[in-house]
Amino acid sequence: MLNRRRSDRNDRNHSNETSLIARGTVIRGDLRFSGALHLDGRIEGSVLGEGEDAVFTLSEHGQVHGEIHVPQAVINGHVTGDVNVSVRLELAPQAHIDGDLRYHTLEMAAGAQVNGRISRQAEGAPRELPAPDATLDEAVPA
Repeated sequence: MLNRRRSDRNDRNHSNETSLIARGTVIRGDLRFSGALHLDGRIEGSVLGEGEDAVFTLSEHGQVHGEIHVPQAVINGHVTGDVNVSVRLELAPQAHIDGDLRYHTLEMAAGAQVNGRISRQAEGAPRELPAPDATLDEAVPA
């Protein structure tokens, strides 16, 4: 039973590695990560998630002064800069964003604030239909 729970957790995260930036830590410069990143500290630069399973979590104590480009995010802290989330974004009650927000799927709790433009990212390029079959062109009206 314990082994099953552990594997279920790993399946949900797609990675068993989470990086933690602790409260009181300040990073100046861009940060690239894969897997999961939990920020309790402060980043002065861009946050870039690599891979479709990259998840960025900003706690109520965390701050980002720069752009965020990630597939998935849970934000509950303060962001000064644009936020681009290609898959799923959750804005928790203490989220405060000063910048434009682009998302694909959004969940926003009461109390979350966005001071900027909010826009949904369009789906990928539309797929083309196959060319009509030549035998259908010769059909006779009924």
